[in-house]
Amino acid sequence: MTTTVVPPNANTTESPHDLASPDAVVLTHRPGRWIDGYDPENLGFWQVQGRAIARRNLNWSIFAEFLGFIIWQLWSIVVVMLPSAGFAFTSSESFWLISLPSLVGATMRFPYTFMVARFGGRNWTIVSAGLLLIPAVLLGIVVSNPDTPFGVMLLVAALAGFGGGNFASSMANITYFFPQREKGFALGLNAAGGNIGTAVAQFAVPIAVTIGAGATLNIALAGWMWIPLILLAMWGAWRYMDNLSNAKADVAGSAAALREPHLWLLALLYIGTFGSFIGFASVFPKLIADQFPAFSTLQVGQAAISLAFLGALVGSVARPFGGRLADRFGGARVTVAAFGTMALGALALVWALPLQSFWVFLGCFLVLFAATGVGNGSTYRMIPNVFAARGLAIAADASTSASRQRKAAAALGLISAIGAYGGFVIPQILNASQLATGAYVAAFYGFVGAYVVLLALTVFVYVLPRRSLAGQRI
Repeated sequence: MTTTVVPPNANTTESPHDLASPDAVVLTHRPGRWIDGYDPENLGFWQVQGRAIARRNLNWSIFAEFLGFIIWQLWSIVVVMLPSAGFAFTSSESFWLISLPSLVGATMRFPYTFMVARFGGRNWTIVSAGLLLIPAVLLGIVVSNPDTPFGVMLLVAALAGFGGGNFASSMANITYFFPQREKGFALGLNAAGGNIGTAVAQFAVPIAVTIGAGATLNIALAGWMWIPLILLAMWGAWRYMDNLSNAKADVAGSAAALREPHLWLLALLYIGTFGSFIGFASVFPKLIADQFPAFSTLQVGQAAISLAFLGALVGSVARPFGGRLADRFGGARVTVAAFGTMALGALALVWALPLQSFWVFLGCFLVLFAATGVGNGSTYRMIPNVFAARGLAIAADASTSASRQRKAAAALGLISAIGAYGGFVIPQILNASQLATGAYVAAFYGFVGAYVVLLALTVFVYVLPRRSLAGQRI
């Protein structure tokens, strides 16, 4: 066990009044890489030691979460390859293989949120990364045999939901390492690093399974290829990450947040933004294969490339811009603009389908993906602002302010979990539309209507000044 004492103004030019605490930070390192006394709000400690510790943990957290998203969304690209590998599933069965990982992943986010406080951030990162080996290995096994029953395939697809849960525990862990003034940027990096895993999976898997494959696909590589990286993430977490003893689960805060009506309104908006992103990202490869089979994969030398990865890539890159625009213009206004663009993008898709132009289809979808990404960032930015405004509207005493901060922190995790259910809902709506009408047009008209309703809800509740939010600009 080692102990480090950091004076409050070490290596800083700040006055003592600029520090969160005038006392020295006593940092104690215990076996198992446990740290006692970690205080990122103390500026002296943060500049001398805290920033380096936080960044080291953030880097490995991003890597582990990135792999989580890859495993979570693997079936979105694997499903379109199954016919070439000898599988004969119906379109409806394919939609279930695509959507079930999102349903399980969204549900796993609730318990994963509390695992960091129970086991430690480092320890749980090792465990949660290790759990990714199960769906990766099993995918490699089941896709190697075209006679694998659909029920077995569905079970293995469901296990990919472990990757969806990683987001919640990763975000919960990183929030303890950074001071309040830097949390937003750190959490934004963490989220973007995870989201882009979807694009990487959809880009890398077709290349890996076709290079040197000859007349057949090495489709089992879709699972095997990630095992070395998962093992690296486990080793990196074991070697370089830390457990913070002050990371405590706020069950009471979560229970209080669930009783707040605005949590459910914001969750609905987040289903519309993030749920649309993850839902369309997972189903985009199948939509391309259904509507434009000649463009499902493009041959480049010996490798095949799917342009479906562009959707997830555009949505992931757009997310930080949504947060920045929200800081400048207000989260509610940016969210309104995002829903408006999403409605127009979905409507343009309906009008573009009869043209049978792949490039028009792709362009409309990329606009839709960009809008979902911006909406992800702006809606997520609204959450702390809404809870802060609620605190101002109800009371101004310190105890109520602290309670609102706890609710806001809990709401971030809860809303991220609820929003992920969109990844199940979007593919199933498309599935229902195809079963009922033989086409996807009805589903996209439904999405247009939903986005218009969510736009109106955002305007009436969060753009127009309201006494329930102390007249604050959200």
